[in-house]
Amino acid sequence: MPQTGTMLLAEIVKSHESELLGEWVQLQLKSVATRRDLINEAELQRQSRDFLNGFVHAMHAGGTADVMTPAWTNVREMLARLSQMRAQQGFSPSETATFVFSLKEPLFTHIRRDVTTAEGLASETWAATRILDGLGLFTTEVFQRSREEVISRQQQEMLELSTPVVTLWNGILALPLIGTLDSARTQVVMENLLQRVVDTGSLIAILDITGVPTVDTLVAQHLLKTVAAARLMGADCIISGIRPQIAQTIVHLGVDLTTVVTKATLADAFAVALKRLNLSIVSRAEAGKAPKISAPGTVPTPHPAEA
Repeated sequence: MPQTGTMLLAEIVKSHESELLGEWVQLQLKSVATRRDLINEAELQRQSRDFLNGFVHAMHAGGTADVMTPAWTNVREMLARLSQMRAQQGFSPSETATFVFSLKEPLFTHIRRDVTTAEGLASETWAATRILDGLGLFTTEVFQRSREEVISRQQQEMLELSTPVVTLWNGILALPLIGTLDSARTQVVMENLLQRVVDTGSLIAILDITGVPTVDTLVAQHLLKTVAAARLMGADCIISGIRPQIAQTIVHLGVDLTTVVTKATLADAFAVALKRLNLSIVSRAEAGKAPKISAPGTVPTPHPAEA
Protein backbone atom coordinates (compact mmCIF):
# COMPACT_ATOMS: atom_id res chain seq x y z
CA MET A 1 0.00 0.00 0.00
CA PRO A 2 1.50 3.38 -0.94
CA GLN A 3 2.38 5.70 1.88
CA THR A 4 0.24 8.62 3.06
CA GLY A 5 -2.93 7.31 1.44
CA THR A 6 -1.94 8.17 -2.13
CA MET A 7 -4.10 5.34 -3.51
CA LEU A 8 -7.22 7.06 -2.18
CA LEU A 9 -5.97 10.37 -3.55
CA ALA A 10 -5.51 8.73 -6.94
CA GLU A 11 -9.10 7.49 -6.88
CA ILE A 12 -10.38 10.95 -5.99
CA VAL A 13 -8.52 12.49 -8.92
CA LYS A 14 -9.65 9.77 -11.31
CA SER A 15 -13.32 9.86 -10.30
CA HIS A 16 -13.52 13.64 -10.61
CA GLU A 17 -11.11 14.06 -13.51
CA SER A 18 -13.52 15.95 -15.80
CA GLU A 19 -14.62 18.36 -13.09
CA LEU A 20 -11.08 18.85 -11.84
CA LEU A 21 -9.83 19.49 -15.36
CA GLY A 22 -12.46 22.14 -16.07
CA GLU A 23 -12.01 23.95 -12.76
CA TRP A 24 -8.22 23.77 -12.96
CA VAL A 25 -8.04 25.08 -16.53
CA GLN A 26 -10.30 28.02 -15.64
CA LEU A 27 -8.01 28.96 -12.77
CA GLN A 28 -4.99 28.76 -15.08
CA LEU A 29 -6.69 30.88 -17.72
CA LYS A 30 -7.25 33.58 -15.11
CA SER A 31 -3.61 33.48 -14.06
CA VAL A 32 -2.37 33.82 -17.68
CA ALA A 33 -5.14 36.15 -18.79
CA THR A 34 -2.61 38.67 -20.07
CA ARG A 35 -0.50 35.98 -21.82
CA ARG A 36 -3.06 34.53 -24.22
CA ASP A 37 -0.67 35.41 -27.01
CA LEU A 38 1.72 32.78 -25.64
CA ILE A 39 -0.71 29.91 -25.04
CA ASN A 40 -4.28 29.10 -26.08
CA GLU A 41 -7.01 27.26 -24.20
CA ALA A 42 -6.77 24.10 -26.33
CA GLU A 43 -3.05 23.74 -25.58
CA LEU A 44 -3.65 24.39 -21.89
CA GLN A 45 -6.38 21.73 -21.85
CA ARG A 46 -4.05 19.19 -23.43
CA GLN A 47 -1.19 19.91 -21.02
CA SER A 48 -3.49 19.75 -17.99
CA ARG A 49 -5.08 16.47 -19.11
CA ASP A 50 -1.66 14.90 -19.68
CA PHE A 51 -0.58 15.98 -16.20
CA LEU A 52 -3.68 14.53 -14.49
CA ASN A 53 -3.27 11.23 -16.35
CA GLY A 54 0.37 11.03 -15.31
CA PHE A 55 -0.56 12.05 -11.75
CA VAL A 56 -3.02 9.16 -11.39
CA HIS A 57 -0.72 6.67 -13.10
CA ALA A 58 2.21 7.57 -10.81
CA MET A 59 0.16 7.03 -7.65
CA HIS A 60 -1.30 3.73 -8.92
CA ALA A 61 2.25 2.63 -9.80
CA GLY A 62 3.23 2.88 -6.15
CA GLY A 63 4.22 6.54 -6.05
CA THR A 64 4.58 8.08 -2.63
CA ALA A 65 4.47 11.76 -1.73
CA ASP A 66 8.17 11.91 -2.67
CA VAL A 67 7.98 13.03 -6.30
CA MET A 68 11.65 12.22 -6.93
CA THR A 69 10.97 8.46 -6.79
CA PRO A 70 10.95 6.40 -10.03
CA ALA A 71 7.14 6.22 -10.10
CA TRP A 72 7.02 9.95 -10.86
CA THR A 73 9.60 9.86 -13.68
CA ASN A 74 7.07 10.34 -16.50
CA VAL A 75 5.41 13.23 -14.68
CA ARG A 76 8.75 14.92 -14.09
CA GLU A 77 9.71 14.51 -17.74
CA MET A 78 6.39 15.99 -18.83
CA LEU A 79 6.86 18.97 -16.49
CA ALA A 80 10.46 19.40 -17.67
CA ARG A 81 9.30 19.69 -21.30
CA LEU A 82 6.57 22.13 -20.29
CA SER A 83 9.00 24.27 -18.27
CA GLN A 84 11.56 24.38 -21.07
CA MET A 85 8.91 25.35 -23.60
CA ARG A 86 7.52 28.11 -21.39
CA ALA A 87 10.99 29.44 -20.67
CA GLN A 88 11.56 29.79 -24.42
CA GLN A 89 8.12 31.35 -24.92
CA GLY A 90 8.79 34.07 -22.36
CA PHE A 91 6.68 33.00 -19.37
CA SER A 92 7.84 34.08 -15.92
CA PRO A 93 8.85 31.53 -13.23
CA SER A 94 5.68 32.22 -11.20
CA GLU A 95 3.45 31.82 -14.27
CA THR A 96 5.09 28.48 -15.01
CA ALA A 97 4.87 27.21 -11.41
CA THR A 98 1.19 28.22 -11.30
CA PHE A 99 0.50 25.35 -13.70
CA VAL A 100 1.04 22.97 -10.78
CA PHE A 101 0.14 25.07 -7.77
CA SER A 102 -3.24 26.16 -9.16
CA LEU A 103 -4.40 22.51 -8.98
CA LYS A 104 -4.47 22.72 -5.18
CA GLU A 105 -7.72 24.66 -4.86
CA PRO A 106 -10.00 22.36 -6.92
CA LEU A 107 -8.25 19.21 -5.65
CA PHE A 108 -8.64 20.19 -1.97
CA THR A 109 -12.31 20.94 -2.59
CA HIS A 110 -12.94 17.41 -3.89
CA ILE A 111 -10.89 15.87 -1.07
CA ARG A 112 -13.09 17.62 1.49
CA ARG A 113 -16.21 16.32 -0.27
CA ASP A 114 -15.06 12.71 -0.54
CA VAL A 115 -13.18 12.17 2.73
CA THR A 116 -15.50 12.10 5.74
CA THR A 117 -13.10 11.49 8.64
CA ALA A 118 -10.87 14.16 10.12
CA GLU A 119 -7.87 11.82 10.10
CA GLY A 120 -8.44 10.84 6.48
CA LEU A 121 -8.96 14.45 5.43
CA ALA A 122 -5.71 15.50 7.08
CA SER A 123 -3.82 12.57 5.54
CA GLU A 124 -5.05 13.14 1.98
CA THR A 125 -4.64 16.91 2.17
CA TRP A 126 -1.09 16.54 3.44
CA ALA A 127 -0.26 13.97 0.74
CA ALA A 128 -1.66 16.25 -1.99
CA THR A 129 0.23 19.23 -0.56
CA ARG A 130 3.57 17.39 -0.50
CA ILE A 131 3.10 16.08 -4.04
CA LEU A 132 2.03 19.37 -5.62
CA ASP A 133 4.63 21.38 -3.71
CA GLY A 134 7.35 18.97 -4.81
CA LEU A 135 6.26 19.04 -8.44
CA GLY A 136 5.86 22.82 -8.37
CA LEU A 137 9.38 23.31 -7.03
CA PHE A 138 10.74 20.85 -9.59
CA THR A 139 9.02 22.84 -12.34
CA THR A 140 10.56 26.07 -11.09
CA GLU A 141 14.05 24.55 -10.96
CA VAL A 142 13.81 23.22 -14.51
CA PHE A 143 12.44 26.56 -15.72
CA GLN A 144 15.35 28.40 -14.11
CA ARG A 145 17.93 26.10 -15.72
CA SER A 146 16.22 26.42 -19.09
CA ARG A 147 16.08 30.20 -18.79
CA GLU A 148 19.77 30.32 -17.93
CA GLU A 149 20.54 28.23 -21.02
CA VAL A 150 18.49 30.63 -23.17
CA ILE A 151 20.29 33.65 -21.69
CA SER A 152 23.67 31.98 -22.14
CA ARG A 153 22.90 31.20 -25.77
CA GLN A 154 21.70 34.76 -26.39
CA GLN A 155 24.85 36.15 -24.79
CA GLN A 156 26.98 33.96 -27.04
CA GLU A 157 25.05 35.13 -30.10
CA MET A 158 25.44 38.75 -29.02
CA LEU A 159 29.17 38.23 -28.55
CA GLU A 160 29.47 36.91 -32.08
CA LEU A 161 27.35 39.74 -33.48
CA SER A 162 29.32 42.36 -31.56
CA THR A 163 32.64 41.26 -33.06
CA PRO A 164 32.17 41.57 -36.83
CA VAL A 165 35.26 41.25 -38.98
CA VAL A 166 34.93 43.41 -42.11
CA THR A 167 37.07 43.62 -45.22
CA LEU A 168 38.26 47.18 -45.81
CA TRP A 169 40.35 46.29 -48.85
CA ASN A 170 41.83 43.23 -50.45
CA GLY A 171 44.25 41.97 -47.83
CA ILE A 172 43.07 44.37 -45.09
CA LEU A 173 40.61 43.39 -42.36
CA ALA A 174 39.10 45.55 -39.62
CA LEU A 175 37.67 44.41 -36.30
CA PRO A 176 35.78 47.22 -34.49
CA LEU A 177 35.46 46.43 -30.79
CA ILE A 178 32.66 47.96 -28.75
CA GLY A 179 32.12 47.43 -25.02
CA THR A 180 34.10 45.55 -22.40
CA LEU A 181 36.75 43.11 -23.57
CA ASP A 182 36.87 40.14 -21.19
CA SER A 183 38.31 36.63 -21.50
CA ALA A 184 35.19 35.11 -23.07
CA ARG A 185 34.84 37.85 -25.64
CA THR A 186 38.54 37.80 -26.41
CA GLN A 187 38.20 34.14 -27.34
CA VAL A 188 35.34 34.95 -29.74
CA VAL A 189 37.31 37.89 -31.18
CA MET A 190 40.34 35.70 -31.72
CA GLU A 191 38.38 32.88 -33.36
CA ASN A 192 36.46 35.22 -35.69
CA LEU A 193 39.57 37.16 -36.69
CA LEU A 194 41.76 34.11 -37.30
CA GLN A 195 39.04 32.42 -39.35
CA ARG A 196 38.64 35.48 -41.56
CA VAL A 197 42.41 35.74 -41.97
CA VAL A 198 42.42 32.16 -43.23
CA ASP A 199 39.36 32.64 -45.45
CA THR A 200 40.56 35.86 -47.09
CA GLY A 201 44.32 35.44 -46.94
CA SER A 202 44.61 38.95 -45.52
CA LEU A 203 48.00 40.25 -44.46
CA ILE A 204 46.89 43.09 -42.16
CA ALA A 205 44.19 43.28 -39.48
CA ILE A 206 43.15 46.50 -37.76
CA LEU A 207 41.81 46.21 -34.20
CA ASP A 208 39.80 49.36 -33.56
CA ILE A 209 39.17 50.00 -29.84
CA THR A 210 37.41 53.34 -30.22
CA GLY A 211 34.30 51.81 -28.64
CA VAL A 212 36.12 50.20 -25.70
CA PRO A 213 35.36 52.43 -22.67
CA THR A 214 38.40 51.54 -20.57
CA VAL A 215 41.68 49.76 -21.09
CA ASP A 216 43.30 48.10 -18.08
CA THR A 217 46.08 45.56 -17.77
CA LEU A 218 43.73 42.66 -18.52
CA VAL A 219 42.30 44.29 -21.65
CA ALA A 220 45.81 45.13 -22.88
CA GLN A 221 46.87 41.50 -22.37
CA HIS A 222 43.84 40.33 -24.34
CA LEU A 223 44.76 42.65 -27.20
CA LEU A 224 48.35 41.40 -27.19
CA LYS A 225 47.18 37.78 -27.27
CA THR A 226 44.98 38.55 -30.27
CA VAL A 227 47.87 40.28 -32.05
CA ALA A 228 50.19 37.35 -31.33
CA ALA A 229 47.66 34.81 -32.61
CA ALA A 230 47.12 36.80 -35.83
CA ARG A 231 50.87 36.97 -36.41
CA LEU A 232 51.12 33.22 -36.12
CA MET A 233 48.58 33.03 -38.96
CA GLY A 234 50.69 35.37 -41.09
CA ALA A 235 48.78 38.62 -40.53
CA ASP A 236 50.16 41.74 -38.89
CA CYS A 237 47.96 43.83 -36.58
CA ILE A 238 47.47 47.54 -36.10
CA ILE A 239 45.58 48.88 -33.09
CA SER A 240 43.56 52.03 -33.71
CA GLY A 241 41.36 54.19 -31.50
CA ILE A 242 44.06 55.06 -28.97
CA ARG A 243 42.57 58.12 -27.26
CA PRO A 244 44.68 60.38 -24.98
CA GLN A 245 43.12 58.92 -21.82
CA ILE A 246 43.80 55.37 -22.97
CA ALA A 247 47.37 56.28 -23.93
CA GLN A 248 47.98 57.69 -20.44
CA THR A 249 46.43 54.63 -18.81
CA ILE A 250 48.61 52.26 -20.82
CA VAL A 251 51.73 54.23 -19.86
CA HIS A 252 50.78 54.25 -16.17
CA LEU A 253 50.10 50.52 -16.23
CA GLY A 254 53.48 49.86 -17.80
CA VAL A 255 51.97 47.80 -20.63
CA ASP A 256 54.47 47.29 -23.43
CA LEU A 257 52.83 47.94 -26.80
CA THR A 258 56.06 48.93 -28.53
CA THR A 259 55.92 45.87 -30.77
CA VAL A 260 52.49 46.86 -32.07
CA VAL A 261 51.71 49.77 -34.39
CA THR A 262 49.08 52.00 -32.75
CA LYS A 263 47.12 54.85 -34.30
CA ALA A 264 44.61 57.39 -33.02
CA THR A 265 41.95 56.71 -35.64
CA LEU A 266 40.82 53.94 -37.94
CA ALA A 267 41.58 56.18 -40.94
CA ASP A 268 45.19 56.56 -39.83
CA ALA A 269 45.52 52.80 -39.36
CA PHE A 270 44.00 52.19 -42.80
CA ALA A 271 46.52 54.56 -44.36
CA VAL A 272 49.38 52.63 -42.74
CA ALA A 273 47.91 49.34 -43.95
CA LEU A 274 47.69 50.62 -47.53
CA LYS A 275 51.28 51.84 -47.39
CA ARG A 276 52.51 48.44 -46.19
CA LEU A 277 50.80 46.82 -49.17
CA ASN A 278 52.27 49.44 -51.54
CA LEU A 279 48.83 50.79 -52.28
CA SER A 280 47.49 54.32 -52.31
CA ILE A 281 44.19 56.07 -52.84
CA VAL A 282 44.03 59.12 -55.09
CA SER A 283 41.15 61.22 -56.31
CA ARG A 284 39.94 60.96 -59.92
CA ALA A 285 41.17 64.48 -60.58
CA GLU A 286 44.68 63.63 -59.38
CA ALA A 287 44.63 60.40 -61.35
CA GLY A 288 43.76 62.36 -64.48
CA LYS A 289 46.75 64.63 -64.03
CA ALA A 290 49.23 61.77 -63.76
CA PRO A 291 51.87 61.88 -66.56
CA LYS A 292 51.37 59.38 -69.33
CA ILE A 293 54.45 57.78 -70.87
CA SER A 294 54.24 56.47 -74.41
CA ALA A 295 56.66 54.45 -76.40
CA PRO A 296 58.54 56.34 -79.18
CA GLY A 297 56.49 56.70 -82.35
CA THR A 298 53.15 55.94 -80.71
CA VAL A 299 50.19 58.17 -80.00
CA PRO A 300 49.46 58.60 -76.28
CA THR A 301 46.26 56.95 -75.23
CA PRO A 302 43.92 59.44 -73.55
CA HIS A 303 43.04 58.84 -69.92
CA PRO A 304 39.39 57.79 -69.42
CA ALA A 305 38.80 60.95 -67.39
CA GLU A 306 39.91 63.04 -70.40
CA ALA A 307 37.99 61.09 -73.02
